[in-house]
Amino acid sequence: MTVYTPRRAARVLLVDAAGRLLLFSGADPARPEHGRWWFTPGGGLDPGESYPECAARELAEEIGLRLPASAFGPPVHRDVTEFPFDGVWYRQEQEFFLVRVTGHEVDTAGFSEIERATVAAHRWWSPDELAGTGERYYPTDLPAVLARALTSAQAPVAGEGAPC
Repeated sequence: MTVYTPRRAARVLLVDAAGRLLLFSGADPARPEHGRWWFTPGGGLDPGESYPECAARELAEEIGLRLPASAFGPPVHRDVTEFPFDGVWYRQEQEFFLVRVTGHEVDTAGFSEIERATVAAHRWWSPDELAGTGERYYPTDLPAVLARALTSAQAPVAGEGAPC
């Protein structure tokens, strides 16, 4: 029987003016044979932190985009996922937020040590590119999650964000 470490996380569907979604490519250091996959910015909640506060902190740390927690509307998707990473099995309850920007130059200077060691690239994906790729991404229904978010949510455009 697998013992899971519970975790709560905020994920961000960051979409630019061209309708492209920002994703990172990473790998599990404990399972290099598993290869790389693509995933949205975001991460685990700190103690006492709300999902929107976590989303704001993670965007600042991972891409240098500074937004107040109040800029995040209601989540556009929620799910629970179970996965191994760096030798630990997680059961993660996660909420996804849609954030639209006119554009943003990704700055990964705020990456943690584990992010620097495991994230190899970032890329802006069009919905068609994402739906048509043979590369792995998570969640596995990401094109459908994005499509629902874009048609049902009217997230305000956050602009370029404040300088880091």
